[in-house]
Amino acid sequence: MPDAIRWRSYVAIGDSLTEGLQDLDAAGEPIGWADRLAQHLADRAGAPIRYANLAIRGRLLGPILAEQVEPALTLAPDLVSIWGGGNDMLRPDADPDAMAAAVESAVVRFREAGADVLIGLGIDAKDSPVVRLTRNRTAIYNMLLVGVARRHGAHVLDAWNMRSLHDWRMWYDDRIHLNAAGHARVAQGALVGLGLTPDSPDWDAPLPPAPSMSRREELDWNLVWARDHLGPWLGRRIRRTSSGAGRSAKHPAYYEVAPSPA
Repeated sequence: MPDAIRWRSYVAIGDSLTEGLQDLDAAGEPIGWADRLAQHLADRAGAPIRYANLAIRGRLLGPILAEQVEPALTLAPDLVSIWGGGNDMLRPDADPDAMAAAVESAVVRFREAGADVLIGLGIDAKDSPVVRLTRNRTAIYNMLLVGVARRHGAHVLDAWNMRSLHDWRMWYDDRIHLNAAGHARVAQGALVGLGLTPDSPDWDAPLPPAPSMSRREELDWNLVWARDHLGPWLGRRIRRTSSGAGRSAKHPAYYEVAPSPA
């Protein structure tokens, strides 16, 4: 039996992950898992849905909630996704308890307004040479968010336990942002989190093993990454600049997502 889709409007809030950075269309504009989820919902509903994406790259959780919750409430969505905190975790003073409490306040407001809420959990970065230092804090944050969801009847996008995301072929070269394949998998995870049927029962199955690299190839791979991505990222941290400085949301108002042609 096809899934019954009760949502006719969806608003996504967050940072670069929800904006869709590094999952680009032919014009070089970001797509991302949230845009893909909106399309899945329209396809399954067999009717257009209204969709807005307020996410902005580089945002910490505080600014995400301060800047995006009110506009999202004004749009009065049936469904809202909240996914943020990854940029906070890269800072040594990140406080998972305070972050989860802030998310909970936003969830309460959306639930009181009649919206269903999908909360994204942080991705397990145990294989990342730098981001893995945040693993313990992210795990605590995730468990607190699961509690938030349970208390308020929210849904959970469990990216932490997605096996496929432990494969670097799901990631862009910077090893921080997902590529198109990774975003497609996360969109399937969002369907599952909403209690819907994924497109395939093996939607999160690991990829076939990649060819092994020689020591020299692995060294070169890491050196290129450090030069092209780690160095510039550290430079922005030192200068206290954000990749999202001066940017606005890509879809601040609703637009109609029609079902895909048959």
